[in-house]
Order: sequence, then structure tokens, then C-alpha cells
Amino acid sequence: MKFLIDNALSPRVADGLRQAGHDAVHVRDYNLHAAEDEVIFERAAVEDRVIVSADTDFGTLLALRQENRPSVILFRRSTDRRPGAQVAIILKHLDVIKGPLEEGSIIVFDQNRIRVRSLPITMRVFDAKTV
Repeated sequence: MKFLIDNALSPRVADGLRQAGHDAVHVRDYNLHAAEDEVIFERAAVEDRVIVSADTDFGTLLALRQENRPSVILFRRSTDRRPGAQVAIILKHLDVIKGPLEEGSIIVFDQNRIRVRSLPITMRVFDAKTV
């Protein structure tokens, strides 16, 4: 798989994924370490990369964009923050999450579970009179 590691995570995550045989780059490799999230999204979409981050803003952007690409892997605060542990979590579960990532999904790693949400994320709007 092809990954783009966001600045919220260590470049060592990209190193670990490359060592496991994946095409992984960190935003610093593109000199995008200070770039807006939209720029990161565009780069990932153009190169068909999965964004890997701990920045929850990516989930909000996915909902607002109403698109099915790029897919995102998101580490929540409750997960182990060591780069080696993050690489291990991705690799351990890659067989399960690969299909959803290829189809367009956001994968959220929490302490004890994995949440998979297909893209695009639809937003529900309710009329206050009917609630």
C-alpha cells in the first residue's frame, strides 16, 4: 500500500512501513510539514495514498468534502504513541483494513478496537420541529 504520514506522527512511522515493503512517505519528505490539511489531502489523492495521522481534523474534513478519497488511518489518543507500536498496529491489522482502505474509508484505532467508516461520510440534518 501507499501511505502519507502526517506531521502529527513521527517520520519513523514512514520508515517502519517502508521496511515492511510499503510505499510510505512522511509530509516532511515533501516539505509539507507546515502545510494545511487540505494540501495534505490533495497530495494523498493525487498519489493515491492513505493518510496516516493522529489529527482528528481529518475526520471533519472527510465529512465536509463528501468524497471517497483519500482514505485515512487515524490514531486516537488512547493508542500507544510510540512509532514502532503504531507501525505494528497497522501491519497487524492490514489484512482486515486493506479492502476498506482501497474502497475509501476512515479507519480509527482506539485502545481496544478498530472502527471502520466508509466514505463518503454522510451528514444527517434534522429539522428541529421533528425532533
